[in-house]
Amino acid sequence: MSKLSERDVCSKFITPALVSAGWDLHTQIREEVSFTKGRIIVRGKLHTRGKGKRADYVLYFRPNQPIALIEAKDKNHSLGAGMQQALDYAETLDIPFVFSSNGDGFLFHDRTGKATTTETQLTLAEFPSPTELWQRYCAWKGLTGKAIETLETPYYDDGSGRLPRYYQATAVNRTVEAVARGQNRILLVMATGTGKTYTAFQIIWRLWKSKVKKRILFLADRNILVDQTRSNDFKPFGPAMTKIEKRQANKAFEIYLSLYQAVTGNEEEKNIYKQFSPDFFDLIIIDECHRGSAAEDSAWREILDYFSTAAQVGLTATPKETKDVSNSHYFGDPVYTYSLKQGIDDGFLAPYKVVRIDIDRDLQGWRPAKGQVDKHGQLIEDRIYNQKDFDRSLVLEKRTELVARKITEFLKATDPFAKTIVFCEDIDHAERMRQALVNLNPERVKENRKYVMRITGDEQEGKAELDNFIDPESRYPVIATTSKLMTTGVDAQTCKLIVLDQRIQSMTEFKQIIGRGTRINEDFGKYWFTIMDFKKATELFADPAFDGDPVQIFEPGPDEPPVPPDEPGDETAPGDNNGEQMPGDTLVTVDGEKRLKYVLGGEVSVYVVAERVQHYGPDGKLITESLKDFTRNAVRKEYASLDDFLRRWHSADKKQALFEELEAQGVLLEALAEEVGKKTGKEFDPFDLICHIAFDRPALSRKERAEQVKKRDVFTQYGDQARAVLSALLDKYADAGITSIEDIKILTLDPFSRLGTAPELINAFGGKSAYLLAVHELEQQLYG
Repeated sequence: MSKLSERDVCSKFITPALVSAGWDLHTQIREEVSFTKGRIIVRGKLHTRGKGKRADYVLYFRPNQPIALIEAKDKNHSLGAGMQQALDYAETLDIPFVFSSNGDGFLFHDRTGKATTTETQLTLAEFPSPTELWQRYCAWKGLTGKAIETLETPYYDDGSGRLPRYYQATAVNRTVEAVARGQNRILLVMATGTGKTYTAFQIIWRLWKSKVKKRILFLADRNILVDQTRSNDFKPFGPAMTKIEKRQANKAFEIYLSLYQAVTGNEEEKNIYKQFSPDFFDLIIIDECHRGSAAEDSAWREILDYFSTAAQVGLTATPKETKDVSNSHYFGDPVYTYSLKQGIDDGFLAPYKVVRIDIDRDLQGWRPAKGQVDKHGQLIEDRIYNQKDFDRSLVLEKRTELVARKITEFLKATDPFAKTIVFCEDIDHAERMRQALVNLNPERVKENRKYVMRITGDEQEGKAELDNFIDPESRYPVIATTSKLMTTGVDAQTCKLIVLDQRIQSMTEFKQIIGRGTRINEDFGKYWFTIMDFKKATELFADPAFDGDPVQIFEPGPDEPPVPPDEPGDETAPGDNNGEQMPGDTLVTVDGEKRLKYVLGGEVSVYVVAERVQHYGPDGKLITESLKDFTRNAVRKEYASLDDFLRRWHSADKKQALFEELEAQGVLLEALAEEVGKKTGKEFDPFDLICHIAFDRPALSRKERAEQVKKRDVFTQYGDQARAVLSALLDKYADAGITSIEDIKILTLDPFSRLGTAPELINAFGGKSAYLLAVHELEQQLYG
């Protein structure tokens, strides 16, 4: 029995035990459930995916309602050998009941804290039934009667087989549970690009279909968000859904979508939400709730207070916590958080590289000569101007040109048609940046005038191109210059470059901007993105608040300890020009007063003083490291010495498995071979690359290794045909590497097919096992 594999254990013991306990094989038992995609690892211009996480069994009471997880091991392992891995998976999947098995029985771990004994051993016949575990689940969650019926209401299924990702299901289930228990203020935190709107749809669908909530309002603060929601994720609501517009309150529908500006106003007659009775809506979903709903005096807050009896669910990627605005003070602590870091680790969000560029005038500042005037003849105030002044109160045209030149250089060297967003200080800065980029890309602009577009709140033509910029199928516009309009809600799946030439001090706004690049689109080759930073904005990555849990901050009373000051750089209300300066306007508001914006041309030169590339490391921190250094550190973390590596190399039946292990650690062998090969002009085997880079051992090329074996004439015991095969295998190794000769199918290809059929060639060695032994001996000779 000890020879039974893990698969044998599953099919012969575990699955029959589950079916005997009453679990439905087709609707409640899922085997080999992959729930993450594997982190995308980027080195140079290449990327690979790490290994995704996969559970042997996940058991569901209802579809998308997981309640138990089983980790299986073969008969050579103990009953509880898989428990620690199972607990790790269960914690991620929010599953309370965890089992480990080797086919002899089960070790059962109850994570609810309600069991008399946390871990117990069960026989195969004692596995609990679905009803027993569901009752224990509901008792743990504090759910009874109608609340349980609500929880049992199914998800929307469009028949395509689309399933929510694990974190979406967790977010939906926790929110529905909270509403079913009677909780009326709920906060859900999900990183940009993780499907908040789809999650909101499933929450509404289940609560609506269960008849727990009958009239529902979905509030957003940008028209594009409402329209995208209506035509995409919310489409299944069909005729039950309407959008509130033209200040008309039609009460004949059940699902209402609205821009909050469409139902509020400074004048009482514009507050059309009051045409609905305060108890009309029993559920309100507030999208991007960090943008104002938590502020005591915001227009959103008026609506929420008016419909105070409704359950209110706030959705955000960036919970806002300052002394004036607090999401968690209003909504309570999040029922679930799925962070940017977690999304990148799971492989659902794109990692990023950061190019930090320091400009001399930004670091050293600039002071005008006595009596110096700008290009408009305005006398420049005598003081030192630095980074916080540039493009706000002082324009250095050469600086704008330098930034545009760096963007152009980057795109030319990578992909001239990579969708790019350039975040500028204001509308005037965005217009000047557009002009500079147009002048640096005349050929591209000649092909299509929309190669560079300014997309800002003041201009209709630019705003009209927003959908084309977002559409992966649309090539133009390629570069969008903007300031505030594109910070949130722009689903730019193929955006590969984000340029920060805007001073950002608000962590909330910073996270929103970074979120423009985090979506993955494999069909269009978008796996990662680059942030080009000219204004030290990415120093916020080092802030503990970046991706940390929100910390609530209140204004302290006389006897309370002091707290950090309020975040500067708060967002402004959308819909107008966002308080921005218009193109060509030479006045800027500073400290509430109108002041000149000075413009200086070629008389002030600027240049780059430092440029460095960093990438997102496995621990979520930015690291500056060469490919060689990274490889050395990653290999040495896995293998303490050269002997350790050699032992693993020689014991591996298939070298490809070893390469995959290393690639899962982020070692990109292809990129490494390319880098080392360029310097030496030789083609190296991964074995030599690793030994050379990680352990300083002299490297031999594949050709050199193959020739050494041929010179030794070590295969004299074989007949002519077998020796010819081994010689051809050596040539193939020299040309394509070790993995190419490990696959027996190679015998069907040229030049082997000229030596005989595959069965004839195998028989020349005395059979398949003898052939595989000969290949193994060949490998030993190559690496001995």
